[in-house]
Amino acid sequence: MGKKVGFGVVGIGNMGNSHVISMNILPHTELVAVCDRNPDAFNKIDEKVRAKIKCTTDYEEFLQTPGLEAVLVAVPHYDHPDLAIAAMEHGKHVIVEKPIAVHKAEAERLIAAARKHPELIKSAMFNQRTLPAHVKLKQLIDSGALGKIFRVNWIITDWFRSQMYYDSGDWRATWGGEGGGVLLNQCPHQLDLMQWFFGMPKMVSARVCIGKYHDIEVEDDVNAYLEYADGMTGNFITSTGEAPGTNRLEVMADWGRVILENGKIEFKRNEIPCLEYTRTSTKSFGKQPFWDCSVNLPPAVPGRSGHQLVIENVANAIINGTELIAPLEEGINGLELGNAILMSGLLKQDVVLPVDSAKYAGMLADLVKNSTHSRKVIRQADNSSFSSSH
Repeated sequence: MGKKVGFGVVGIGNMGNSHVISMNILPHTELVAVCDRNPDAFNKIDEKVRAKIKCTTDYEEFLQTPGLEAVLVAVPHYDHPDLAIAAMEHGKHVIVEKPIAVHKAEAERLIAAARKHPELIKSAMFNQRTLPAHVKLKQLIDSGALGKIFRVNWIITDWFRSQMYYDSGDWRATWGGEGGGVLLNQCPHQLDLMQWFFGMPKMVSARVCIGKYHDIEVEDDVNAYLEYADGMTGNFITSTGEAPGTNRLEVMADWGRVILENGKIEFKRNEIPCLEYTRTSTKSFGKQPFWDCSVNLPPAVPGRSGHQLVIENVANAIINGTELIAPLEEGINGLELGNAILMSGLLKQDVVLPVDSAKYAGMLADLVKNSTHSRKVIRQADNSSFSSSH
């Protein structure tokens, strides 16, 4: 079997328990400890597994567990930076669940701390980067096969959530407990992919609706317009109140149109680049011919979820120096994009990137003051203050 990395999970909620299960079946990971301030959370773990590992409500004790080499942070969003920083200060590699922080200033603090530990592996849990269709689209863009990209539209409304979901935890869908709504909880993956595929925009103009479909104090419906330095434009539309919902990305480029939907890629490829045809065509009407191209996707890894592939990737990075799928420092980009969209919507004005992180933190602090779940936005390190997430 070879070397195994000793892992621990902090936050034994739905995702945390899923990670616990994964670490017991992956070839290069060994679960040695779990931590949650609610001892009842440990009952979610299989009894035989629980008997072999340390279960503690004390984070300091957890970090001192013999054989613990890496920590996966799966707690509510506000606590991600503090717990990850504490783990690194104890010499532990880290994986941080999405989003890596609630706002850009906290992400900057986390990344600054991470840079003090170049000897450690630091990853974000962006498991959607492993999906075959996403891998292939990234290859198409980076290879230049699409040419100049003119416009992108992403509609992500298949994150439907019921009122019962929001009522299941007093921290959910509150400024003080979660720090945002659909942009911070459901869409960090698409926001990460948006910047991974297309880079960061220079300007965002958005409209957001607070509690349009639910009795919540945060956004559950968003429509954003993006402008990029090279002239590309984008639209990003998301909601947790639509059913059955849509998840469709359309990319209009010089060499044609790509649609990513239902895990498949449709590519209508122009015979001549669009810009060249526009300049040289002798026809007043009509369109140039195109090919319906079959796009072969890379094979999925049998028996592996995206989350497991990220965990396995981190284990291999620790053991063999394998390149990371989702380096922690890249987690600030999608977060900043979400912050910019929310800021634009709430202030009803265009927001130029990079976002003023102090201004956004101040805006969020004002929202937290009136939140139904009150807590500080910029917290001092308090490693005992955490609970399970997701």
